[in-house]
Amino acid sequence: MLLLGAIALVLAFSPSTYTREHRRATARQIYLGAWQVLPWFTALSALISLVIIRIVLVTALSYGLSRFGLEMVVRVLVLELIPLAAAMFVALRAGMAFNAAVLDPLASDRSEQAAWRLRRNLVAEVSGNAFAVLSLAIVSSVLVLVLAYLNVYGLSPWGLDDYTRTVGRVFEPTVAIGFGIKTLLFGLAVAVIPAAAMMEIQRFGRNGESTTQPGAVRLLFVLTVIEAASLAVKYF
Repeated sequence: MLLLGAIALVLAFSPSTYTREHRRATARQIYLGAWQVLPWFTALSALISLVIIRIVLVTALSYGLSRFGLEMVVRVLVLELIPLAAAMFVALRAGMAFNAAVLDPLASDRSEQAAWRLRRNLVAEVSGNAFAVLSLAIVSSVLVLVLAYLNVYGLSPWGLDDYTRTVGRVFEPTVAIGFGIKTLLFGLAVAVIPAAAMMEIQRFGRNGESTTQPGAVRLLFVLTVIEAASLAVKYF
C-alpha cells in the first residue's frame, strides 16, 4: 500500500506522465468522481448540516451559551464531519470500485499486458479520487459556513465582523494547516488503498475473499487513525 502510494505520487509529479491519453483519462475520472456528483452531494450535505446547525444553536441558546454555538458548529461540521463524509462518500462510490469495468477483468488476467494497462490507469484513478475528496470537502465546507452565518445573523451584513472573528479564531494557522493536511491524507487514502487491494487481488488472487469490497476494512481503519490523530494533535 505504501509502495503504491509512493509510486502514484512520483508518477503524478512527473511531467512525462501527462500525455494526451493520460490527461483525457484523468479528466474523465475527475468528472465521474467529483463534478458529476458535486451538486447533489453538496445539496445533501447542506440539508443535513442545516439540521445539525439548528440543533446546536437552539441547544446552546437554551443553556445560555449562544456565543459558543457558532464556534461549535464550525469546529464540529467544517473541521471534522464534512471532510470525513466526503472521504467516505468517494470511497463508497468510486474508490472501492477502482474502475471496476477495467480492473475486474485484470484481476483474473495476470499477463504483462494486463499489468501495463493497470499501471497506465493508476495515476488517473488516484488523481481523480483524491481530487474528488478535496473538492467535495472544500465546496461543502464553504456552503456550511454560509448556512451558519445565515442561521445566526440572517441576511443582515452587520454580523460579518463578529462572524469573521469567530471563524478566524477557529481557523488559526495551525488548525488551518492541519485541516488541509487531514483532507489531503483522506484523499490519498481513498485513492490508494482500494487500488492496492485490487493489485493484490491481481497478483495473489481472491483466495475466497470476494464477499466484501477490496480494502474496505483497511480503508476504514486508516481513515479512523487519521481522524483520531488529527483530534489528538488539536485537542491534546
